[in-house]
Amino acid sequence: MQDGGVPRWKSARMSPFLAELLGTALLVLLGDGVVANVVLKQTKGHASGWIVITAGWAMAVTFAVYCVNAFSGAHLNPAVTLGMAATGRMDGGMVPAYLGGQFAGAFLGAVLVWLAYLPHWRATDDPASKLAVFCTGPAVRAPMANLACEAIGTAVLVVGVLAILSPRNLVPNSGFEKGFAPALVGVMVWSIGLSLGGPTGYAINPARDLGPRLAHALLPIPGKGGSDWGYAWVPVVGPVAGGVAGAWLHRLLWGAG
Repeated sequence: MQDGGVPRWKSARMSPFLAELLGTALLVLLGDGVVANVVLKQTKGHASGWIVITAGWAMAVTFAVYCVNAFSGAHLNPAVTLGMAATGRMDGGMVPAYLGGQFAGAFLGAVLVWLAYLPHWRATDDPASKLAVFCTGPAVRAPMANLACEAIGTAVLVVGVLAILSPRNLVPNSGFEKGFAPALVGVMVWSIGLSLGGPTGYAINPARDLGPRLAHALLPIPGKGGSDWGYAWVPVVGPVAGGVAGAWLHRLLWGAG
């Protein structure tokens, strides 16, 4: 268990792919988990409402970022990764590893939610509630407006992440970017959910929506109904467009830092 006098667990370094996989799995496990607790029947949190869902997602983001930030920068979101790559903030050759980890992790996290709430799928008779655990859907189906909402929310997310981590906000040797910044990212996600989440459920993350939607389609969930693939492109295209636009907006207005 020793490597040059240092325990192996201390000397090992998680790869970006594994970090993004585990971080996104935790994000979806806790994020979709709070939705399951609210919308599935006979749970302790049934019908506790939107504030509980947005708070749960905010804490899920915070926890996941703390867990893997040191290994991959905790993108946990293809929109963030593609925005970073488009503006030269990361090596484009790393993009496939990040995206692969994010989508695989989102699928894994959704499977774990299914297992955690196994008795409650049969207890819940509404297929729409079961689908809502896994992925987002519009309150009013208007694809172009839904697309715009997702793009706006994701642009705010990316601008906010880059602003929080801006050198202008960092005190030298303070540890801010690793100690307190992840909590601020969680607060920002909470704010986005409260302010912009009403129209579409604020996916703001293609992996968070597409991976669990695929899990919903494949898992043996009684009475689950369809996976609404006709809408599935919106929470993919909207966040990608918003993420790239947000990264460029930050670069143009705040500079390259």
